[in-house]
Amino acid sequence: MFNAGTITIAGKSAHPLTVNRLGYGTMRLTGEGIYGEPPNRPEALQILKRAVEMGVNFIDTADYYGEDVTNRLIAEALYPYPKDLVICTKVGGARKPDKSWIPFNKPENLFSSIENNLRTLKIDRVTLVHFRAIAGVGAPFEESMEAMFQMQREGKILHVGVSNVTRDELETAMKMGEIASVENMYGHAQRTTHGNGHFVSNGGGEVLDICEANGIPLVPYFSLFLSTPKKDERIAAIAKKYGISEVQANIAWLLHRSPWILPIPGTSSLAHFEENMAAAHVELTKEDMAFLG
Repeated sequence: MFNAGTITIAGKSAHPLTVNRLGYGTMRLTGEGIYGEPPNRPEALQILKRAVEMGVNFIDTADYYGEDVTNRLIAEALYPYPKDLVICTKVGGARKPDKSWIPFNKPENLFSSIENNLRTLKIDRVTLVHFRAIAGVGAPFEESMEAMFQMQREGKILHVGVSNVTRDELETAMKMGEIASVENMYGHAQRTTHGNGHFVSNGGGEVLDICEANGIPLVPYFSLFLSTPKKDERIAAIAKKYGISEVQANIAWLLHRSPWILPIPGTSSLAHFEENMAAAHVELTKEDMAFLG
């Protein structure tokens, strides 16, 4: 299924990970408000199984999706895991019963989150974990990152990545240890920082050059937003040209934008999942990419 090739995570380390360059993000497998059980549990499990059948070997999750819902679905659908499957999780946040999001980034919180991920995913070591930065709340960024690298030294984490980081935060983290990957918001219509106060989504467009220069994959989240604040007319034009959906056009743009981008489009629909995977076969020309900007 893959025309997109592969990408190597932590290529300079003793334990590089090579995966197919179209993954799957599990956030949408939860209930309303990214909380609780999915409305169609059998379909959620079927999507995960179908993903592996189609060659997806990079799955993104977090123990605060649900809570714990996506981790438990992954374990139920796929355990014991294929040897080449990379399960990437995130820590640094948590949920309250009212479905609100809160920081959970003090060292003791991060230790607790990693132990929870190990338990719910039924693994002894997390292959790749992103620390999700939340500006100005909880522990200082450097303190949180030191806790991440400490757990790596203890063998609980194989590779450390970061999420929702600014340029300065990424450069700081890189000075503290090896950063395997970056997960920031990025799509054709969502490239730069959005939000106010502590609820900021840092854009992948602001760190992509650092990733490319250092061989660090950029894993885009919220990549399928197609308007900001109005309809993405250029993506719509490319979709019409090739007779594909606008979502497929957006995924194709990500795959063509840089060989260091690892898209993880998410959905709770099996039909939409297979449509998303088909975007790997869409070939955009240089003229298309120039038009998209």
